[in-house]
Amino acid sequence: MAMFTISELKERISQFPKKRLINSPTPFQKLENLSRSFEGPVIYMKRDDLTGLAFGGNKSRKLEFIIPDALNKKADVILTWASVQSNWCLQTAAAAQKFGIKPMLLLFKTDELPDEHDGNLLLDFILDADIRIKEGEKGKVVKEVNAYEAIEELASEVKERGDNPYVVPIGGSMIGGSMESPLGAISYVAAFVEMLEQAKSQQVDVDYIVLASGSGSTQAGLIVGAKVLKDNIKVLGISVSAEKESYGKDVLTIAQDTAKALQIDIEISEEEVIILDEYIKEGYGIMNKEVSEAIRSVAIKEGIMLDPCYTGKAAVALFDLIRKGYFKKEDKVVFFHTGGTPVLFPYKKSLVNFLKR
Repeated sequence: MAMFTISELKERISQFPKKRLINSPTPFQKLENLSRSFEGPVIYMKRDDLTGLAFGGNKSRKLEFIIPDALNKKADVILTWASVQSNWCLQTAAAAQKFGIKPMLLLFKTDELPDEHDGNLLLDFILDADIRIKEGEKGKVVKEVNAYEAIEELASEVKERGDNPYVVPIGGSMIGGSMESPLGAISYVAAFVEMLEQAKSQQVDVDYIVLASGSGSTQAGLIVGAKVLKDNIKVLGISVSAEKESYGKDVLTIAQDTAKALQIDIEISEEEVIILDEYIKEGYGIMNKEVSEAIRSVAIKEGIMLDPCYTGKAAVALFDLIRKGYFKKEDKVVFFHTGGTPVLFPYKKSLVNFLKR
């Protein structure tokens, strides 16, 4: 039984200031060919790759709530960090520039890709972001790298020149830096509401949500939305880097902080945070044949492009779970497309090599 009505939850979300950055609602569509090829479950896609800001992606939703916080705090610079080909950093740079705030990006090399101007890094350059590149640990998402000392140094540099930095944690996920509420996750409580309204209008009773899970707030927000509005929807997070024991605790913390920020009195247990980490394989941002083939399969069957780091891995997981009988044939599964398609281009050599074999 739902704790809140949709309108009541919307009212709670509306207490947080928002600046419009995306084309919403994003499409909710049935993947006819893909569903037919597996003979069930019925697969739908929530197209958050089509949000519209700088090639689109889930981070744009988060920034609709983060940008007003930065503006309210009179920030001249937004300072954040992630990997060299980060979707988060690109979206942050675009949103910040749109509102007259200078983006400063600390980017870590965590894969074998050259740090040439390609993919998201090219777009960061076009957006005139202040880009700083450091070496990171191969195969590790940057949330596992201790970036705080380097970030503090950059924040001091910004202050010394007379500017006011807004420090936002990777992915806009964990509370920290200048961000005092889990604004990224709150945006995905709103996204859950949006998806549920679309599903109802199409007379679709959703059983599962599957998504690539990286910094935690997208999954945490969806978990809170499901818990408050429709507790029987299970949210499966496909980890792209971190093991479920440690990462699950992060997602749980973000979900609990989100419920608290929205003044919703609910208990979220560890069991309700479902993380599958067996699809990480070689590590974050490391391409393999299964991901390449999943990208090609969705492209051929539906004309939709996935990315090598996030949605490609989530698609591998979805297909494998279907083959193993994880879902019933009549289940309705929503795949959240979280964007990131510019990252296809830096991975072109690996993609071509795997798909030629």
